[in-house]
Amino acid sequence: MTANRQPFILSLGGSLVVPKEGIDTEFLSAFNQFIRHQVSSLQRRFFIVVGGGVTTRQYQEAARIVRQQEIEDIDLDWLGIHATRLNAQLIRTIFRDIADPRVIKHYEIILKIDQPVAVAAGWKPGWSTDYCAVTLAQDYNISTVINMTNIDQVYDKDPKQFPDAKPIDRLTWKEYRAMAGDTWKPGMNLPFDPIASKLADDLGVTVKILNGKNLDNLAKALDEDDFFGTLIA
Repeated sequence: MTANRQPFILSLGGSLVVPKEGIDTEFLSAFNQFIRHQVSSLQRRFFIVVGGGVTTRQYQEAARIVRQQEIEDIDLDWLGIHATRLNAQLIRTIFRDIADPRVIKHYEIILKIDQPVAVAAGWKPGWSTDYCAVTLAQDYNISTVINMTNIDQVYDKDPKQFPDAKPIDRLTWKEYRAMAGDTWKPGMNLPFDPIASKLADDLGVTVKILNGKNLDNLAKALDEDDFFGTLIA
C-alpha cells in the first residue's frame, strides 16, 4: 500500500496536542482532515512522531512537588517518554483506519509499514522525540524532518525574555548547534533538541521548523514551496 507513496516525517509537538488549556480537539480535528486529504488525494504517507509537551512538564513538576526534592534526570525522562506514548496513542486512535496498529517506541528494529500513517513516540532517556524523528529519517531513508511546534520561527535568542530577538529564516547545523548547545536536560524547551541536532548534522538531514497550527503553511513545506518558518540544513 505504501510502496509508491512519498514519505514524510512530522515531529508533532506535544504542546499542539495538549496545550495548557487541555487537549486541543479543534486543532486535532483540522490535523485529522489535513492528513487524510494528503493521504487520499496526494498519495502521501506519514510518520508522525508525537511529543509530550505540557503533559510531560505537569508530571515532572508533580513528582518534584510530592518528593520535595530534585528528581533524577532519568526519572524525569521516563515521565516524558510515557507522556509521549499517551499522546501518540491518541493520534494513532484518531487515524486508526489508515494507521499501522503499532505505536513505534523501539527503534532498534525497522518495521515494515503497510499503512499510509505510522505513529511514533519516545524511546529512551537522554533525548526528546526530535531524536526519534531523525532516527526514522535514517531508518527509512527520508531526507527531511518537518518539526511542527508552537513557534513561528527560530530566533537568535529567547523572544519571551528579549523583545529585540530576531527571527531567522535559514541556518546551518553548525550555526544552530552553536545556539542550542550540546547538552540535553529533561523538559528543556528548544525548537530542536541538541542530541537530535547532532544526529541530523551527522546524517545531513534537513529540518523545517514551523508553527504546526498553520496547516496551509505546513502544506507549502510539504510541497517544497516557500514556507514561513526556519530551515536548518
